[in-house]
Order: sequence, then structure tokens, then C-alpha cells
Amino acid sequence: MLRTCVHCGFCTATCPTYLLLGDELDSPRGRIYLMKDMLENAEARAPTEAHVTHIDRCLTCLSCMTTCPSGVHYMHLVDQSRAHIEHHYRRPWADRLVRGILGKLMPNPTLFRLSLLAAQPARLALPLLRRFTGHGLVKRLVALLETARPPAARTPIDRPGLRKTAPGVTVLKRVALMSGCVQNSLRPDINEATVRLLTRLGVEVLVPPAACCGALNHHLGQEDAALTRVKANVAAWEKLLDDGCAAILITASGCGTTVKDYGHMLKDDPAWAARAARVAASAKDVSEILEHLDFPATKAAEPLRLAYHSACSMQHGQRLKTGPKALLEQAGFTVLDVPEGHICCGSAGTYSLLQPELSQQLRDRKLGNIALTQPQAVATGNIGCLTQLQAGLPVPIVHTVELLDWAYGGPRPAGV
Repeated sequence: MLRTCVHCGFCTATCPTYLLLGDELDSPRGRIYLMKDMLENAEARAPTEAHVTHIDRCLTCLSCMTTCPSGVHYMHLVDQSRAHIEHHYRRPWADRLVRGILGKLMPNPTLFRLSLLAAQPARLALPLLRRFTGHGLVKRLVALLETARPPAARTPIDRPGLRKTAPGVTVLKRVALMSGCVQNSLRPDINEATVRLLTRLGVEVLVPPAACCGALNHHLGQEDAALTRVKANVAAWEKLLDDGCAAILITASGCGTTVKDYGHMLKDDPAWAARAARVAASAKDVSEILEHLDFPATKAAEPLRLAYHSACSMQHGQRLKTGPKALLEQAGFTVLDVPEGHICCGSAGTYSLLQPELSQQLRDRKLGNIALTQPQAVATGNIGCLTQLQAGLPVPIVHTVELLDWAYGGPRPAGV
């Protein structure tokens, strides 16, 4: 994979960190050079600070993979490099503390909800903390508190064995809805809208208990924790496939990119390779299911002007570019393309907490481009992007499926 890169430079035009910093080592081809040096010399020396700094700055937005004419699988390269760094490089204590906390709290729905509740009184200290953001740990704490919104008051729909159907509607197929970890705490209304819409269209929805897909640990280089979660999911979800589920349905595109890669993540484990590949092949974004369903002719929603923000994990990770927009247009909305739509908003999982300065620059750039479209609302398919952008937008930002549910008889999304 390293040798596939011919250093043509096409990727530099679409790499967010290269656009911001102009440093060759903060471009995909520059990072591949660093990865090659680090991995080929792994037995002779540990990763250096330069290796770690520039690889840490990568958002894993995968825009470079969309642009690359040589087919370099950058995602697998950077994942392998991060796992190598985690095992062979000793980070400063503050970094280890922050990354360890994020790796424990965010993937655990119960701990994550408790941490959000505990963060609310701590937010009162933000004005004081902002005076000391010269220290890296304080800077990250500020970023964490700024994004720590209270968890949803109502209980998410993830009771064991839950099955949802609509009264009087013939069931055409059955799917299992992955309710997730972060999204399940912050915006359970997304999953609720998904269940309402699908059941009205003749899809029976099974809702297993909330579980992290493993992406958060995976992108932190915490491979052992990530693979433990992946195996637990594979074991649980293959039973649902045996129960007649046509797909593992995912409403957060960041999770979808990871679940669809389960087959690669466990390809070297004889006990799990085939099982993981089966689950990966069954993973579908909600838009992929909706594209093949028959919608009613009548629409109840207003014909809003929507700026469609395609998450990097949607357009680059899963290569789903036209489906969500077509569904929104079919529902009667005017869908507007955001300038520089291929450039990341700076969310990227835990990136906004670990690299707050770069993340904020990308967020402000994205907000400026969204404003140029003069929308009445913004649609997206990823909870990370939604959380990243909502505080700076003068108009509401909602999940695509919430708008579709509203268009075909569901309630108006909060804030719209």
C-alpha cells in the first residue's frame, strides 16, 4: 500500500490540513512518507515526535482517497500507523490522560451520559479557563466543555428485544437499527425518526441495545479496545441477520464507514474473518435502505431551502454522494450544494477535542461556505458534523432522516 503512492500531489488540493498549514508533511503524500519511514524502521527505533505530530493532525476525512488516481488505501495506512504509535510511542502524560478518558467515556453510553451531566456545572468555569488556553491540556478541556451539551432528557429506544412495526402496514422487510453510543445520548430523536419513517413504509425495525461500533477507539490507535467492541458487535448482529434482518442499519455515517470495514479489521483472525465480512456486507446507511422503498405521493413538509452538508464519512468513506440529496429533493425540499463541500468540517470523531485549533478553523470555514447558500436549514447524515456545526449556525441543522420523516407524515424536527 505504501508503494502504491506515486507522490503525484493530487491529494494536496483536497487535504484540509495542507490547505490550512501548507506543510508537505501535513498532506497525505507527506504523511505516507512519514509512515514509510516509521514502519520500515520499526525494529530500529520508536516513532519520533515528528511522526506522531503530523499523523495526529490527520482528520481521516479520506478526501485524498476520493482524489487519488492510484487507488492508495490511505485509511488502512493511517489506521495501522496509529496503532503502531499507540504501542511504541510514549506520549506526554497530558495526552495519555485525555486520550485514555475519551477512549473510556465516549464509547460507553452510560458513562458518556453521566459525563455530559457532570460537565454542565463545569461549563461555568469556561470564562476563566479561556484565559489559560496556552497550555495544551487546558485548551483541550475548553474544547470538551464547549461541545458538552446536556444529554437528551428522554430514554433512548434501545430496550433489549425491541421490535417496531406500524399498525395496519404490511411488513416488507426487516432491519436491525444500530442505535450507537454518542448519538444515542445526544440526539435519540434521530433514531426515533428513523423507526417512524421505516415502519410507515413497511419495514420492521429491531433495535438492539446501544453499542459503540469501535470507531472511537480505532481512530485513537487503541486497537485492542476497538477489536473487542467489533467482535462483540459481530457476535450480536450475526444473530439478527440469522433472525431474518436484511441489513444492519446505521444512521451515523462515521459509524457506517467503520462497520463496513469490519471484514478488513478482522481479516487475519481465522475465527472471526468470515463472520465479520458477513456483517460488513450487511451494513447499510439509512439512505441506502430508503432509496429502495416506495414513498407516498403526498408530502406534508414545507419546501424549505436546505444546505446539504455531506459528511466526509458519507461521501469519501462510503462513497454515497447522490442518494441522500435525491431523497430530500424527492420529498419536496430545495437542496443546495455547499461550496467546498468536499472539505471536512473539522469534527472527525475526537479530532475536535484533540486538535481544537485546526478543528475550529475548519468549522469556521465550513460555516462561511454554508452561509453563502442562504439556507433555511442544514441537513447532514452524521452526528459528529451536526454537533460540530450546530453552535455556530443561525439556522437549525438536522439529520436527513428527520426531514424525510417530517415530509412523509412525521413531526416537525426540533428547531425547524
